[in-house]
Amino acid sequence: MKSDGHEAHPLIGRLVRDIPSGTEGRLMAVVREDLPTHTGTSRTTRRGYIRPTGGGPELPTALDNIEPLGAT
Repeated sequence: MKSDGHEAHPLIGRLVRDIPSGTEGRLMAVVREDLPTHTGTSRTTRRGYIRPTGGGPELPTALDNIEPLGAT
């Protein structure tokens, strides 16, 4: 993992789908982030950022919500 929270992942640059939204695009980054909780503490999570095929802003999603699409 890099000092900025980015980490290597085998799907970076490949076509993927965000399962909950159905968004398809390229996985651009995987980042380890500290997110606040309702108790005021923080928890560490891994999020993937998908650049939609049709354009638009990158979609952040939980890494477990990403599935690869066929060959790239």
